[in-house]
Amino acid sequence: MKNVILFTIDTLRKDVLGCYGNKNKLTPFIDSLQDRCIKFTNMQATGPYTQASFPGILTSSYYLEYGREKKLSPKKTLISEVLKKSGVTTAGFHSNPYVSDYFGWNRGWDVFYDSMEAEVSQEVPYIKGDEINKKVDEWLSSYIKGGEYRPFFLWLHYMDVHEPYVPEKKYVDLVDPSVNLSKEEMFDLFKNTLLRRDLSDKGKVELLKKLYFAHVREVDGYVEEFFNLLKKVDLLQNSVIIITSDHGDEFGEHGGLSHDGKMYSELINVPFLIFDYQKDKGEVCHTLVSNIDIPPTIVHLFGLEPQENFKGHSVLSLKDYPERGCFGEAIGKKSAHEKETDRPIYYYQKKELKIIYREGMDSWEVYDLGKDPQELNNIAGISPKTDEMKRALKPRVGRWLTGE
Repeated sequence: MKNVILFTIDTLRKDVLGCYGNKNKLTPFIDSLQDRCIKFTNMQATGPYTQASFPGILTSSYYLEYGREKKLSPKKTLISEVLKKSGVTTAGFHSNPYVSDYFGWNRGWDVFYDSMEAEVSQEVPYIKGDEINKKVDEWLSSYIKGGEYRPFFLWLHYMDVHEPYVPEKKYVDLVDPSVNLSKEEMFDLFKNTLLRRDLSDKGKVELLKKLYFAHVREVDGYVEEFFNLLKKVDLLQNSVIIITSDHGDEFGEHGGLSHDGKMYSELINVPFLIFDYQKDKGEVCHTLVSNIDIPPTIVHLFGLEPQENFKGHSVLSLKDYPERGCFGEAIGKKSAHEKETDRPIYYYQKKELKIIYREGMDSWEVYDLGKDPQELNNIAGISPKTDEMKRALKPRVGRWLTGE
């Protein structure tokens, strides 16, 4: 039985990866893995920010499944709990406060590092990817010492692509050597442009995007470092590695910055790769899938029976994969933090048709992603499919009030 590694990279847009068509050479290492990957082109997150997306990634459920709760509901089942009960060793290493022990995410882990006691700065408010790698290396080296060990599930999460965008100069130079900003100037862009969602100066928005690209290039190096770590301890050929993101980031595509409560593709259409060293040919899958499918896929990889509490399905048994659409739900917030007055927002996608409902505005949007991939032309008022799409989404609306 192979080990399974879930590799999540916070805020990584799909369209910045070369393997998904980007020409800027930001991810040379990740792109080099394609001959041994299944690449999914149509993976949808269940929400546009961490709190709304990670219930899909680690519990195969939706954000508002049991009401509008700040902490992880005890009714939700973490993939770590399922695996630990089955005798799989579980370990998690990350630096995202929203999936920390404080919010209830430390259940079913033999080892769980969330960095909440670590000292960080305003400019870099997280533990960087190379430090996460060191902690994983220490644990792995100790765990496999002696040669006899149980199969393990490892989750590691990098925060380095996330705002505030204050990358090291060497990574900025790899993206655009003409950008010459001090760290203070970078942080000022974050405070006075990004945090204010100020799109008035297109030059500043473009600078923010280049700094974001620099962090993407940085993270690609950390991914390579992690793969070399696995090679060093002879684990690469005996592990399946899932690479994905919780959500993307916006740079003015729909009138904003960062990742607020919106359901457009730049935020929810995320990269999804399954790497297996023993594959001799890359594959591409265009099936519409959801990140609620990640925990069932991990269960499948360990040869375990499907988990009753999980809402998704394994993407590795596509012949049995249900022909269904993808749902998502979040709070329609307009800043880094939710307010009690913010109302939910929902989406449903079936094939290339997508509907979005904003509860606070009681408004509907429908997009034909085949003809309008940038989601600029709302056809809710003219599409003959609008009523059908509304019927599919309406049962989910208002569930947060009852927790059903």
